[in-house]
Amino acid sequence: MNYQEALDFIHGRKRFGIKPGLDRIKELLKRLGDPQKKLKFIHIAGTNGKGSTTAMTASIFISAGYKTGMYISPFVDEFCERIQINGEYISHSDLALFTERVKNTVDEIDKEKVFTPVTEFEIVTAIGMLYFAEKKCDIVVLEVGLGGRLDATNAIDAPLVSVITSISMDHTNILGDTLSKIAFEKCGIIKNGSKTVLYPVQQEEVFKVVRERTKEMKNPLIIPDLNLLKIISESILGSEFIYKGLEILCPLTGRHQIYNCITAIEACRAASQNGITITDVDIKKGIKSTKFIGRFEIFKTRPLIILDGGHNEGGIDTLVDSLNKHVKPYYKKINTCMGILKDKDYRVCIKKISEISDMFIALSPNNPRALPVEEIKNIAGEYCKNTLSFNDINEAVEKLLNSTNDDDAILVCGSLYLLSDIRKIMENIYK
Repeated sequence: MNYQEALDFIHGRKRFGIKPGLDRIKELLKRLGDPQKKLKFIHIAGTNGKGSTTAMTASIFISAGYKTGMYISPFVDEFCERIQINGEYISHSDLALFTERVKNTVDEIDKEKVFTPVTEFEIVTAIGMLYFAEKKCDIVVLEVGLGGRLDATNAIDAPLVSVITSISMDHTNILGDTLSKIAFEKCGIIKNGSKTVLYPVQQEEVFKVVRERTKEMKNPLIIPDLNLLKIISESILGSEFIYKGLEILCPLTGRHQIYNCITAIEACRAASQNGITITDVDIKKGIKSTKFIGRFEIFKTRPLIILDGGHNEGGIDTLVDSLNKHVKPYYKKINTCMGILKDKDYRVCIKKISEISDMFIALSPNNPRALPVEEIKNIAGEYCKNTLSFNDINEAVEKLLNSTNDDDAILVCGSLYLLSDIRKIMENIYK
């Protein structure tokens, strides 16, 4: 099996199972020798911020000298971004090798017809577990794919630390139509014999659900103390702040990233009481060196080009807040290119972005769940007078760049699938 054959096999499977549950992934991992049982985990769930929190947490462990696996989804750069060790993507040859091993076991399971077919996400999770175990990672920072309770990553035993990031409304058709129901699903990763760290800014109903779950699972609950946070400065290039006497430089933009950062700090400190040592120097160095593409990523400064994968109301709210604070006062125009999936709360997301845009270009992400481009344009047109749509991504990028001066800003947002494609085009233009 080569790299392309591996991708074809992975993407040829159903994304989610007809029957949700952990039976398939547990059977798959068991037949692979239960690689997850050889690893230590920081397990991270939430609606928004889990990717950034995962990246900062992993960076701290890397700075401390630990061989650190990181599992994320989806990807922006390329598929291998999803499985990393010490910041290095799994190689194409290793992906092919480990995929072939997993495929052989999947074929066995499928042939027996005891379970419904193993899904794409379960297969990728199994590949990651096998890879991290055989490469002898000291710690794996594991990002949940969807929800938590029934997510394939939840096949692990109790992690060192469970982390719950910001919870808001998303995937309501799967996770439930209230914050309490969504929080319940996210809290499914909290297990006996662990500790839990919770993002400090939540609705009261979320706090209630998390407190109940941690009490039931006998987990100490750690919530970053905002009274011990002193923000020194915030800019488009990041923030400087003091938390519990430790001065931190965070390169990720936005107030929410400060909160994600102190959540990651608390997670690392909680893990350091379980045979792992994390010093203040490790924390400062790890945060400062964090890189996470596609999350208010400053791709270029003149003109300013921002790539952001916010795709639900909570993510869009933090994006708009950062734009109002750090972009609108300093740049003449914001020209936007946006695409979004139809299973999101797309109307409110498009409204909030188009309201702050001087020009709005609608594009449909390269995904079967994409919202049609004309529907995006029609909604945006209610709030932005200069609204266009394109079916060809290269034509859209050309129009975007030709309409933007050096003292203007470009925003690409709404879907990581769209970001991935536009990022590649921009890299070729500005290489």
